[in-house]
Amino acid sequence: MVEQTTLPLPEIDNQVPAVNPVFARHETFHPRFGWLKKGFDKATEDPEIFLREDAPVRLGVGKNMVRSIRYWCSAFKVLDNDSPSEFGKQLLADNAWDEFLEDPASLWLLHWHLLKPTCEATAWYFAFHVFRPVEFSADDLFEALCDYRDSLGSRIVDASLKKDITCILRMYVEPDTKTGVSEDSIDCPFAELGIIQTLGNSKHYRFQMGAKAHLPAEVVVAACLEFAAFKGNQKTISIASLTFDPGSPGLAFKLNESALCDAIEQVERWSKDLTLSDSAGLIQFSFKKDAKALAHDILDRYYSTRRRGGAK
Repeated sequence: MVEQTTLPLPEIDNQVPAVNPVFARHETFHPRFGWLKKGFDKATEDPEIFLREDAPVRLGVGKNMVRSIRYWCSAFKVLDNDSPSEFGKQLLADNAWDEFLEDPASLWLLHWHLLKPTCEATAWYFAFHVFRPVEFSADDLFEALCDYRDSLGSRIVDASLKKDITCILRMYVEPDTKTGVSEDSIDCPFAELGIIQTLGNSKHYRFQMGAKAHLPAEVVVAACLEFAAFKGNQKTISIASLTFDPGSPGLAFKLNESALCDAIEQVERWSKDLTLSDSAGLIQFSFKKDAKALAHDILDRYYSTRRRGGAK
């Protein structure tokens, strides 16, 4: 049985903790094509599906994969306590935004929901929000996570951290065709994001910083609004906070201030509910409506436009 361990990670503005600290719940499996949709659909039919003795048969996977699917559906927030979440319904229900995850934007949206507060994938949160080097090796990431653990006086075992780091790299790094491609390595959709790239050889990596291909402005702005809602009830948040604060869209998507501003300006062209302002060198993002409701409306417009054929 894989050990489940916890780590008391930092809070944001002394509010709700940004992380519900959990390690190695994925059973060493990264999320595969079709798993989130399958888990969501089966849980919609039967919220206790993952506890059924015949769950492997009904899901068509092994016992360990059943636990992994359950974990990933929860970590990506498409399920809440094994029942469909509002986000899960919006994205994956029949005739929802993108039930079969055909739009690359949906992978970015899921990536955000995995990492945004409150995050249930501690090593992922650490890698994107706490670990700051742009170029690194697997050993660098492991040692940094160990140092962080030690600074907190935690007793989390090294093996759990190593499993998570291996899973992160398999999840986000495209397989090297020169060294051969296994079925396991090509079956993770998140490698398509290109957010972690190999550097020179397969042992060194780089976070791809700045603007991203196939990352729509609407997804970025929705993430900014959700993060602002997590920070409090204010209707204004600085671009610096959106870029550099732990749990922020800037760190989750590895965007710089310029890329964030560009995304907001794109949405500002058609939305009267948000603005970008510069006062004495302080760039701020302001919005008029409830942040979560506005985030939903922006995403709903994006997917509706896509269904109509892309005309804006």
